Amino acid sequence: MKARVLVVDDAIFMRKMISDILKASGMEVVGEAENGSDAVEKYNELKPDMVTMDIIMPEMNGIEAVKKITSRDPKAKIVMCSALGQQALVQDALAAGAEDFLIKPFNPSRVVEVIAKVLNQTVSM
Repeated sequence: MKARVLVVDDAIFMRKMISDILKASGMEVVGEAENGSDAVEKYNELKPDMVTMDIIMPEMNGIEAVKKITSRDPKAKIVMCSALGQQALVQDALAAGAEDFLIKPFNPSRVVEVIAKVLNQTVSM
């Protein structure tokens, strides 16, 4: 069964990059969001198997979005995406309920490896 993923990032080129990596590894991108509040809304609507979540976004940041999503669905699988130098924010996100993290710029094989681990699936590129 294809994993259904919601991709959240305020930069359209980052959403496209992650989406392309996920699709190439056989996953289905069921939706995209450009900020945390949009992510929470789309998570509730689409019920994805997992979410890739940027940390720094307008309106509502990724950490707040993780808290809102996991308060409604404690089993939510969320992988944070951050730039180098955001280790403190990554720790906050993990404490809020995120399962793992990826560092930008993305290494496609690392993206697939982390997502497969979080989903407990074997995924190939």
